[in-house]
Amino acid sequence: MSAGWVGGAVRARALAQRYPGAAGAREIAACATLGEALQRLAGTPYARYARATAVLPDAQRAVSATLLWHLRVLAGWLPRGGARLLVPLASGFEVANVAVRLSAPDGRGTSAPEPYRLGALETAWRRLDEAGTPAELRAALAASAWGDPGGDTPWALVTGMRMTAARRTAVAVPQARDWAVGRAALLTARELFVHGRSLPEPVRRDAARLLGARAPDTASYEEFRERLPSPARRLLTDVEEPEELWRAETRWWHSVRDDGAAMLRDGRYGPRVVVGAVAVLSVDAWRVRAALESAARGGRLGEAFDALG
Repeated sequence: MSAGWVGGAVRARALAQRYPGAAGAREIAACATLGEALQRLAGTPYARYARATAVLPDAQRAVSATLLWHLRVLAGWLPRGGARLLVPLASGFEVANVAVRLSAPDGRGTSAPEPYRLGALETAWRRLDEAGTPAELRAALAASAWGDPGGDTPWALVTGMRMTAARRTAVAVPQARDWAVGRAALLTARELFVHGRSLPEPVRRDAARLLGARAPDTASYEEFRERLPSPARRLLTDVEEPEELWRAETRWWHSVRDDGAAMLRDGRYGPRVVVGAVAVLSVDAWRVRAALESAARGGRLGEAFDALG
């Protein structure tokens, strides 16, 4: 293992240890107001972006922006070419940028938040940002590593990117393959059995690569569960109805948390530790966003937050 990877792994472990963790998120969630919760964030790495926010959506976005910044920092610590490992893991930020563009009436509304700045972790954002219409955006995606999403409606564009992100992660980051398969299963299940929408052909092909050729073509949710590969089938254990997929989503995050923590405990150095750090940091941001919502509602934790672990 090169000295660059050893140094990157050491720094990755140190970065992950600075975050609030489950106990810190629970303290934030118990705050009586969002203002009080933001004061607690002042002593965490999230303070860099959260100090100027006053409303819940901005505060939650600040948490995500902090995660992205630290992924960029982590990429800078890695040896030459090491950042490529993190690009698929950070692709959700590029998807979020596109989703915001599509939700604004003119694609660049004055009320829309600033796009996430991906730096070396972008896939094709600068080209996508130049697209003026959904049709141009589809063409830009098709000409990039994202590939053709199969349509130019907002739903087709975003769904195509999300499934492509899962496929790219599974291929480029072996340590995260099970997470990618689980994410693909959840996305497919929601589209088919909650929203009742057929997958565009490129999305269906990617789903088939990850879930098996038969799963995306099933007629019932029960049959879909039975045809899934084991990493995805475990997520849907006891999730009897599509309306309960939120439970599988929570279970997916718990799986990422547990796997990431195990990778960080690994005595070896290298990509495995770095991927583990990304997982732990991502789970922490997910928990803190939920904790801020709890505080904004008066600190009522409830069963939903308790399940976050």
